[in-house]
Amino acid sequence: MIKTFYVIAIITIWLSLIMMVVTLFGGIVFIFKHMQHTDIDNLPALKRYPKVTLVVPAHNEELVIQDTVKAILNLNYPKDRYELLVYADNCEDKTAQKVQELMSLKQYQDCNFRVIERIGTGGKAGVLNDALKVATGEYLVVYDADAAPEANALYFLVEKVLENPTRYAAAFGRNKTRNYQQNFLTRCINLEIVNTQRIQHTGLWQIFKIGRIPGTNFIINKKMVQDLGGWNDGALTEDTAISFSLMREGKLIALAHRAEAFQQEPETLSAYYNQRKRWARGNYEVIMDNIKHLFDNTSWRIKLEVFYYICTFFWFNLAIIISNFIFLSNILIAGIQQFWPQVHQIVAIGTPMSILFMINWLLMYFLYLLQMNIALASDYGQETVKNFMYTLISYFTYAQLFIVVSVVAIWDIIRDKFTGKNNTKWYKTQRF
Repeated sequence: MIKTFYVIAIITIWLSLIMMVVTLFGGIVFIFKHMQHTDIDNLPALKRYPKVTLVVPAHNEELVIQDTVKAILNLNYPKDRYELLVYADNCEDKTAQKVQELMSLKQYQDCNFRVIERIGTGGKAGVLNDALKVATGEYLVVYDADAAPEANALYFLVEKVLENPTRYAAAFGRNKTRNYQQNFLTRCINLEIVNTQRIQHTGLWQIFKIGRIPGTNFIINKKMVQDLGGWNDGALTEDTAISFSLMREGKLIALAHRAEAFQQEPETLSAYYNQRKRWARGNYEVIMDNIKHLFDNTSWRIKLEVFYYICTFFWFNLAIIISNFIFLSNILIAGIQQFWPQVHQIVAIGTPMSILFMINWLLMYFLYLLQMNIALASDYGQETVKNFMYTLISYFTYAQLFIVVSVVAIWDIIRDKFTGKNNTKWYKTQRF
């Protein structure tokens, strides 16, 4: 029985290797296709400048809100063609006052922005639905309170959706870690984000024209969101949920790779754990809501996305847990054999199966390093010796945290199903 699980784990590793190679190939093609950029100081005029409503949901964000609002007000976009709505959502700190301080400054007198002190439910999705009712723009652009956009971010988002406004319901940019030099955890999160933004997103868009709305730094057609009924109030990952809704309507979520925002990442293990557990559970719920589309006549992109999420969050995780268990058990038994030689290992070292597993594992590790370092090489300032050293050890440390978080999230869902209670609580990511 154990050997059967071992074989399944090996097959799963091969499948994950194939998926990594396909995504990596797409990412490399994308990198070479977009190596030449126009001068950001002399960007050509857009064919039109649609009215845009920028929304910043903020719950107890006094530490970071001013930097974000300043960055938004300094965007390279005609000031009469956008409005900024900052929602101080059920705040118990000075978030609203911090924004009001900026409103009183002379340099921002001609800017169209206001702060709305909201008392309501629904979390971030509730804020976005409230904004949907009052927004005057043709498009909504969303920035989290800790995500300060680069000056041309809005220009590039608008440029992308205008390439095909009937097909591109939304466009999303790249997010970068602004506090990655703080400690070991933030450096590892930075590696994950660089890899996600530079390889996974670009690879999926290059090959399959599949994009996903992130939590921040994206633009979306207001009318299309209204036709969908808005965001799912209370959803833990409202961005993933609406991404699937748009794809079911046959719309594309385009990658605007030059639209960048700089966000703050968790600096403590506790903050990271709670944030990622919420994300994992939210993604699980969206997967379970959409798994039925594997067997109906919806778009192949929906089916591929559902399959991708199932593999990432369920199948691959289970295979890694099984292989890790067998590997650690073998090490433990090898130690026991020093005292009781009659004890047998689960998979004897030196057998064809153990050799095959070791080869597969080395391939996985090599591809992990290759993907990480190609991503770093494509991002200005990230290709450093220090980052390379972090890639060597992050696989054995930080990458394994994802397994722990995923298992806990699954356990929470199973517990709630059996008890009939929803013990999920919205976790406010700690700022620093």
